[in-house]
Amino acid sequence: MVQRIDSKSNHTREAKANLRRRLLNARQSIPAQVWREKCDRICAHLQAWDYFRQCRVVLAYTSFRNEPDISALTQHHEHWGLPRCVGKTMAWHYWSKTIQWPLRKGAYGIIEPHPQSPLVDPTLVDLILVPAVACDVRGYRLGYGAGYYDRMLSKAEWKDKPTIGVVFEYARLPSVPRDVWDQPMIGVCTESGLFLAKR
Repeated sequence: MVQRIDSKSNHTREAKANLRRRLLNARQSIPAQVWREKCDRICAHLQAWDYFRQCRVVLAYTSFRNEPDISALTQHHEHWGLPRCVGKTMAWHYWSKTIQWPLRKGAYGIIEPHPQSPLVDPTLVDLILVPAVACDVRGYRLGYGAGYYDRMLSKAEWKDKPTIGVVFEYARLPSVPRDVWDQPMIGVCTESGLFLAKR
């Protein structure tokens, strides 16, 4: 039985790695002007969402390796949390238009908050915008393989927070390979629109 489970896990891991490689290559090949237009449309869809406008604090990310850039949203929402990698976990630091600690290059070359900037109070967070390589119509996410978001979203203070995966439309798929520990999101936002997950 253990061998069968291990075999299934290995197959899922290989399927994720192959899909991840193909989709990342496709993302890197998007022309700069087209990429910018797609990012702007994603931001417009999120900005038009009534729930987004009512959120107290939104957890987001800084774009890396041609991920959708959602930084334009900071012009329309005041209170944000940005992640900093600390070992195998993420610390979430507060950022706003009026309280801006300097950002700097951190783990994996990703721009992240200064370690001394204030931490986010999880009880004030109403939405988490999650970067991904791909998402499917049920809300499952193909990440980068390090497991940061899966570990985070399994913790009590975060697991009931609404989460939206942010990808380009080509990476919104009918299904993605998944393991039992993968955490589903409530929806996906692409340049084509905001789609709530089908369960």
